[in-house]
Amino acid sequence: MKTLLGIDIGTSSAKAMLMDLDGQVLSLQAEDYDVDIPQEGYAQQDPEIWWKAVQNILLTIKSQQPEAYASVGAIGFSGQMHSLVTADKEGNPVYPAIVWLDQRSQKQLEEINRHVKKEELARVIHNRVFTGFAFPSLLWMKENQPESFRRIYKIMTAKDFIRLKMTGVFGTDVSDASSTTGFDMKKRDWAWEILGRLGLPEDIFPECHESMEIAGYTTKECEEQTGLPIGIPVIYGAGDQPAHTIGSGVIDGRVFVSNIGTGGQVAVYSPTDAYDPEMRIHTFCHGLPGAYTIFGAHLCSGMSLKWLKNQVLGLDSFAQMNKMAEKVPAGSDGLLYLPYLTGSRTPRMDAGAQGLFFGLQLRHNKNHFVRAVMEGVIYDFHEALDIFREIGIDCPKIIACGGGAQSPTWLQIQADILNKEVQVCENKEQACLGACMMAGAGTGLLDSLESACQKYIRLEEKVYRPIPENAALYQEKYAVYKQLYEAVKDLYK
Repeated sequence: MKTLLGIDIGTSSAKAMLMDLDGQVLSLQAEDYDVDIPQEGYAQQDPEIWWKAVQNILLTIKSQQPEAYASVGAIGFSGQMHSLVTADKEGNPVYPAIVWLDQRSQKQLEEINRHVKKEELARVIHNRVFTGFAFPSLLWMKENQPESFRRIYKIMTAKDFIRLKMTGVFGTDVSDASSTTGFDMKKRDWAWEILGRLGLPEDIFPECHESMEIAGYTTKECEEQTGLPIGIPVIYGAGDQPAHTIGSGVIDGRVFVSNIGTGGQVAVYSPTDAYDPEMRIHTFCHGLPGAYTIFGAHLCSGMSLKWLKNQVLGLDSFAQMNKMAEKVPAGSDGLLYLPYLTGSRTPRMDAGAQGLFFGLQLRHNKNHFVRAVMEGVIYDFHEALDIFREIGIDCPKIIACGGGAQSPTWLQIQADILNKEVQVCENKEQACLGACMMAGAGTGLLDSLESACQKYIRLEEKVYRPIPENAALYQEKYAVYKQLYEAVKDLYK
């Protein structure tokens, strides 16, 4: 029987899932790596580190499941969005990948805003340009690393680099290309006129394809380095956010998906390119042909809890933090947290925003800090849902995924603050699963994504429903939370 391989290139780890066509996960492997912070405001990674991690986990899978590994019939990808990877004609990186956490391109944002009016930005790109996105990062390279810039043959994002290593084919998909913010959303192609206006040459931008199209086939070099047989079809794949939604079984507009990983998103599928004229949320292309994903993006969601665990409290595990949060009532006895340790994206698009604890009293202890961080992340999600409702989008239910979905306390907090039912998929690692499903559907091994969702996606029986008294209390606290940024934003400077 043929098998499917899904590879996810995340910000903090690479993961790979091998599954059979019945949906049984035969192996799931991961390898961690770090984000390099060479100076304040910089965030970058060596793309070769991603490739080495992928090689290691694939060889581990091969050793565990040799027959199933030799039977891989299609390979799909998911990956961190927005990042800028630059490669020469031989496919070698010419500069470290500038990832979405990066903030070095403030000057370039000002340049973009001088050349592109807000109305045109909304109409064409549908998104406010932000530091860490490939568009301003590329302008930064042009100005500050001219020798490296001249060596660029093609730009790409994280998962595109790994696919290039496996197939030798340059290219990208529309979901990742749109996340660079140099993309015309209606035309589903590069925003050529705007890019040219900013002095960027057309020839460094790769062809854009739909996510489930076949990009190429595994090469002899790939076989030598990973043990994968030559000639396996490899699809273009998608950014991690649309891959998450597909792997959660959300391929229509009836359910929200919340994801708490390093960052966080609350997202919905859309058959049209609906967008917020104020560009406080994002509209990007989906992994499904002709569709779009609309979401609020939050920079420091799971990372906030990790920061508190490692750098402040010195705790051993997230399970320990979950127990600590359970000891504190809803509302954290008045302690509020703004999760802006690396700036704010939705809804403020302020790279200079900073984190804040508000309402400290003598009665507060470390347990309160843990719960306040969990609540602050979900208050941030609440602001995104407010904007969804403004543009006419609402759903009664949320499918939760990512590391945050492993915490029952955090799931109940989501239900209470967002005042919606929350469920979790039995399947874990939705980005890898989504990559597998797209690979199967794109190559004909699966009939369709719709049938794959019916076959593979199962929700846990537990439903987290809003507790009325908690929901009422959180609405009161949320009203205060919304005022905190406005009260202190001038002090950030």
